[in-house]
Parts: sequence; structure tokens; C-alpha cells
Amino acid sequence: MTTPKVVIVGAGIVGSSLADELTARGWTDVTVLDRGPLFATGGSTSHAPGLVFATNPSKTMTELASYTLEKFSSLEHPDGWCFNHVGGLEVATTEARWTDLHRKAGWAASRGVEHELLDPAECVALHPLIDPDTILGGLHTPRDGLAKALRAVEAQATRAMARGARFLPHQDVVEVVESNGAVRGVRTTTGIVDADIVVCCTGFWGREFGRRVGLTIPLVPMAHQYAITTPVASRAGVNSPLAEASLPILRHQDQDLYFREHGDRLGIGYYGHRPMPSDVGALDYDAVISLDEMPSKLAFTPGDFEEAWLQSAALLPELGDGKVEEGFNGIFSFTPDGHSVMGEHRELSGFWVAEAVWVTHSAGVARTMAEWMIDGTPGIDVHETDLYRFEDAALTDDFILTTSSQSFVEVYDVIHPHDQRQAPRQVRTSPFYERQVALGAQFWEAGLWERPAWFESNGALLDSLIADGLEIPARDAWSARHWSPIAVAEAAWTRSHVAAYDMTPLTRYELSGPGALDLLQRLTTNNLDKSVGSVTYTLMLDEKGGVRSDLTVARLREQTFQVGANGPTDFDWISRHLPDDGSVSLRDITGATCCIGLWGPLARDVLGPLTPLDLTNDGLRYFRSAATTIGSIPVTLMRVSYVGELGWEIYTSAEYGRALWDLIFDAGAPHGIIAAGRIAFNSLRIEKGYRSAGTDMTIEHTPSAAGLDFAVRMSKDTFIGKEALPQRDSTSQLRTLRLADPAAVVLGKEPVSFGDDVVGYVTSAGWSPTVGACLAFAWLPSDVSDGTEVHVAYLETTYRATVVADPVVDPEMKRIRR
Repeated sequence: MTTPKVVIVGAGIVGSSLADELTARGWTDVTVLDRGPLFATGGSTSHAPGLVFATNPSKTMTELASYTLEKFSSLEHPDGWCFNHVGGLEVATTEARWTDLHRKAGWAASRGVEHELLDPAECVALHPLIDPDTILGGLHTPRDGLAKALRAVEAQATRAMARGARFLPHQDVVEVVESNGAVRGVRTTTGIVDADIVVCCTGFWGREFGRRVGLTIPLVPMAHQYAITTPVASRAGVNSPLAEASLPILRHQDQDLYFREHGDRLGIGYYGHRPMPSDVGALDYDAVISLDEMPSKLAFTPGDFEEAWLQSAALLPELGDGKVEEGFNGIFSFTPDGHSVMGEHRELSGFWVAEAVWVTHSAGVARTMAEWMIDGTPGIDVHETDLYRFEDAALTDDFILTTSSQSFVEVYDVIHPHDQRQAPRQVRTSPFYERQVALGAQFWEAGLWERPAWFESNGALLDSLIADGLEIPARDAWSARHWSPIAVAEAAWTRSHVAAYDMTPLTRYELSGPGALDLLQRLTTNNLDKSVGSVTYTLMLDEKGGVRSDLTVARLREQTFQVGANGPTDFDWISRHLPDDGSVSLRDITGATCCIGLWGPLARDVLGPLTPLDLTNDGLRYFRSAATTIGSIPVTLMRVSYVGELGWEIYTSAEYGRALWDLIFDAGAPHGIIAAGRIAFNSLRIEKGYRSAGTDMTIEHTPSAAGLDFAVRMSKDTFIGKEALPQRDSTSQLRTLRLADPAAVVLGKEPVSFGDDVVGYVTSAGWSPTVGACLAFAWLPSDVSDGTEVHVAYLETTYRATVVADPVVDPEMKRIRR
């Protein structure tokens, strides 16, 4: 069988790993080009310290790193080891860090990463240079270790070449050759190399290379300080020249430091200095003279390292007898969210990107890219690393620089799941923003939208509800961060009265044209061939039957559909499947429109007098939409509710937004209407059993396992993923947990245990005022039944929980249909 011609631009750790993965799968017509020499090409790989550690807040990044360390362990090189399982040791010098290490231990437990929490004496037994009086304990991960990056590059390249791949040095790629929207090869300074596929693995040069094909690759080349000490007396003769290191990788994250051995010396990496973005255009590409002189190694700036040295000597006192012998500022890639960038150019078929990839994740990224390119879909969920995950405003130079610099600063920070970036802010605001500010809205940011989390104006409501008997247990300091008991009052009031939610930031697309229905029928699992005015909850699957996204589709006119989606990757997926005949138009209408979700048992009393539309069950049934007016404002009403209460989503053009808000609140005042925020919204949707794509389910899960069989119509002629569904067996199921202690709260990603075994993990959670307990979704073994008692590890505590049927609130759907 003929396989495509693949050109990989960049022969560093990513390009070489990808060549190995592709050729191992039978794609052997692979050419790897680099403008530097082989294999110390002058990029980040050539100076990388080689740390590989699996534990990460992201499940995806953990899986990428886990594969990397296992693959590198199997590589062979004539000069010696490619990977050394010295292990990893993160130490805590503050209570906050010690608590965070327990949180990390939970991530490790739920993902099968071998680990243990150690007391100071046990840490010193592993790393004798540590002063035990400076630490509270540590997290030990014995399978982590050091990659000899250049050996790993050469070992993989050698295997790829044995299968037919070519590696060509000193090839400066000046142009991607394209024709009719597809790549045809690359032009170098010496000629054209034909290709059906071109993969950009150029490291910190990636953004500049992407510009050549009209693609914004959101990364910033950032200098990072690395120093090597003079010999440490107690390490003399401990490590043989071949072994190089035996102490675990030591990370002192309270001071933004890490340490690794180089024989009897220590290498020290530092993230505590000011961000140092680098102008790659000013680098001398031809300066690859030796491992000490290359464009990716900038001059060391001693003044930026002074605090690092003081803190290093405080943790490792023996360093006080020495000094920094050599150092450099090495360039690495940083992105706005700290994740890699992977995927295919939407407008240029065959142009792929694998950028902002550190050695830690390199082989994992290469395997996933190979699966994606050959099979059409990656083997693991990659929505956090998808090339098209960013909103348009997040692809501006200002946003990329500002947020990537923040990513650098926060590499070792303790990050709360609800921490908010400080800048840029107020980039996207709904027409209701000024009204929300006046009500004391506390904002969270997502997708660059300002989203009210709760409203301080509801403080009096909280006091009133507590006086009437609402009990809200006190929270621990961690779960109380970026939270207010006011949010609980808002949720309770929604269930008993009426509340308005700003739904404007929810992504909305318009699909129109004679081919719109056929396209949606092919892309989604449910039947959308319904009458005008229908609203349908449905899913988009990948080719293997995994859940890519969930959508709410309203048929507004015969050939016009409004699609409630989850973000830019949905736009990308739909765009890639648009018919070539122009029969479908796709528009993102989010910013041009606005939406109020008006929900609660009194919602009809508020809205009824404002519109000529019959809002009774006979007039506008559940999951139906209609065009009407509210006062002088043209609106579209959709009788849907993500909080599980009677009500409507009210859509109009953004120009009418403020007037719509005022009309709703003036009419709602006699009924006690309040504005409510995202925290209340989240707890209510969990009470109702409503899933969130990307958080509760991904392509790694089937609709059945996620509890969404009702959204799949296997009787349809075809839809993407249909053929794969009967072939997929799931050993896990998304279930609802109710924590036994009313004061117990979890936030997501905590491990769930049955007996002594970790059997799953929490996806999302919220404290429910309706049942007076925290409810959580969790992936558990499929054979776990209702009533089963499990345990959830939260920081330094373990909570009892019970598996319960969902939805917990109103399973008969009486409230939403009344």
C-alpha cells in the first residue's frame, strides 16, 4: 500500500520521536529536515535538562509524560542510557505546598502514577543534601527521571532510518509549497522536497514558521535560567561518569527551583526570575558550533540568579561552600495555558503542528500525532492541546505574550482551579456587564468572557434564607477560595422563586443553507429532522465513537439552525466537514447576540406579561423555540433549562441587551427576581445530572458510559462514529456521588477509592442546597451499583460518599415541565 510522503521540519526531540512513531506504523517515506547539524541542532532539545515527570493537573499531559518515560526507558544508545529512573522528589517548605502535594498525590493515584508522601527524614534518605529542618515533607515519584535528550533523539532517529526515513541536516526550509489548499512539499535553500504532509516541529521557531502558511501558533520563546555548580564535596565519586546522576530530581517549587546531578555537580533550573521573551529573529541560526555555543543558549544573567542561589543554599546547605561555575539562559516555548499545540491547519490540508512540546511530553505527543495522522483521530483526549482551542482574541500578539509570560511565572505556583488570570481582562463583556457590576458581581473569566460567579447584592438574601433555616456548612480554606455562600443562596432561590443568568458567553453558531440539515444529521447523534421550532440535545462523536462535544440545536427556520456549542474546537470540527458546494454557511454569532436564562417556578409570572406569546405548556412546550417580542425587543425564546427549572433562554441581538435586562428585572421585581452566577448554575446542573463536555466526558468516553444514550438515535442512516459504537466496550461509567458529611466539599480531579483500591476520579462537583450535601460526578467501574459506599481523597482528608442515581433532583422532570 502506498503511504504518503511526510516531511518533518525539525530534528529535535519531537521531530525525531514522530519519525520513529510514523515509521513504526508503516509510514516509512519520511524525511526530517533541520537547518542545524544532527543531532545537536541548536534548539531547545540541545540544552534541555531532561526532566521527565508524569504528575500534572491535566490528565492528558500526565498520559503524554507517562508514555515518554516508558518509551525512553526502552531506548538504547551506544554511549549509554537514554533514561535514568532516578525518581522525582517535590519538597514542601510551607503548609500551602504540603497541602498541595497531597492534591498532587491524588492526581497521581487516580492516573496510576506510582507515588508516596514522605516525611522530612524519608526525603533526606533519598536526597542527603537536603536540610531536613527546612522542609515539611515531600512527594516521591520513583518512575520519574532524567532523559538524556540528545541520545533519545539519535536512538529514535536511528530506528526510523532503519525503516526508511531520511534525516538531512543544514536544510533551511524557506517556504511550504502548496496547491489548491493542500501542501505539496517544502522549498529549502537547496531545492524542493515533495510531500503530501508537512509537520512543523520547529520548537521555539514554531510561531515564525506558522506565519509562512498564515497560521498563528500561540507560543512565546522564553529564556529560562540554568546554572551548574562547582563540585559538591559529598558527591565526589558517587556517580560514575556513565551514570551521571543517582539522586532524584529535586523540585523546590516554593522558590521556583529544581535540581539535577551532573556527576559531582548540581544543575539548578530557575523560574523565579522575570519573564524573558526572546526575539528569535535576532538569533544567529548558523551559530551551532558546539553544545556550549548555539542560538538557543543565551548569555547567563547573574543578577537574575542571585535569589535563586540564596534559596538553593538554604535548602541544600553544602552548596554554600561552592558557587555557580557556569550558566546560560536557555530558550523554551511557553503558551497561554501552559499546554502543547497540536493539530492540522484547517485551511491548508496536510500541514500539521506539534509545537511547545518539552522533552517531558515529547514521545507522548509524537505517538498521539502519529495516531491522529494515520487513523484520523488521536488515541487520547487532546482538547487541552488542540491547535484550535483558542478564541480569536487569544491569538493576538498582546494576549499571547501577556498570558505566556504569566504561564512562565506560574510554572511552580500552587494554582487553585478557580484562580483567575489578572491580565488581560474585560476583553469580552456582555451587554449586561454594567448592570452586573452595579450589583456587585464577582467575575470569573473563561474564553476571555467576564462571567459573574456570584453577586454581592444577594448578601441580604443569604441572611434571609439562613434566618429561614438554610444551613450552609463552613468550608475549608481551599474550597472557600474564589467562592461565597451567597452562591448557595442564589441556587436555593432559583429552585424556590426566580433568577436570571447571563448565558451570553455560551458559544453560539448559526448554520444555514440548503445543506445545513444534512450536515447536522451527519455530524450529530440525535435526529434533527424535526419541525421548525424544535430544540434538540445531541452529541458530536469522533470516528471511534468518543464524545467530542454536546450541542443544543434549535431549528429556527427551514434552513437555519442555531447551535449551542462548547467553544472553538467545535467550530473547527464543523468547519472541516462543510460541504464543498457552498450549500452550508457557518457563522459564530456569539458576540453579536446575548442571552438571559430566566429560570425558577415564578419564571412564567415574570415573563408572561411581557410577551404576546402563549407561555403555557400548550403554547410553548418544553424543548421548543419561538420568535416573539418582549416589549419592543425582538427575541427568540427557547424553553430549555440547564438548571432543571421552568424557564426560557431569551436570545436577542446584542444591541438590545441592556434594554432586555431592564425589562426583565423591572417585571421580576414584584416576584423577587435576582441575578445569579456561575457557581449556582454549576451546582444546579449537577443536581439535575447534566454533563459538561470536556470536563465530564471526552473522546475517551462513549455516550452510553457518560449516561447519554438518550441523545443517540442508532436508527439514523448514518452519523460520524455510529459504526464504531457497537465495537466499543466501556469498563467505566459516569456516576453521581453524594458526600456523607454535609460540610465535605470536593472541587474536581480527586481520586475515588473502593476498599483499598483507587477505582476512579471526580470530574466536577458542587454543593447542593436542595439536598444539603456536595454532589459530584465521577468515573467509576461499570459494575458499581447505587448505594455503594466509596471514599474520595481531598487534600489531606478522606470523605465518605455514596453512589446515587441521577438526576438527584426531580428525576420525573415535573419542575421543568410545569
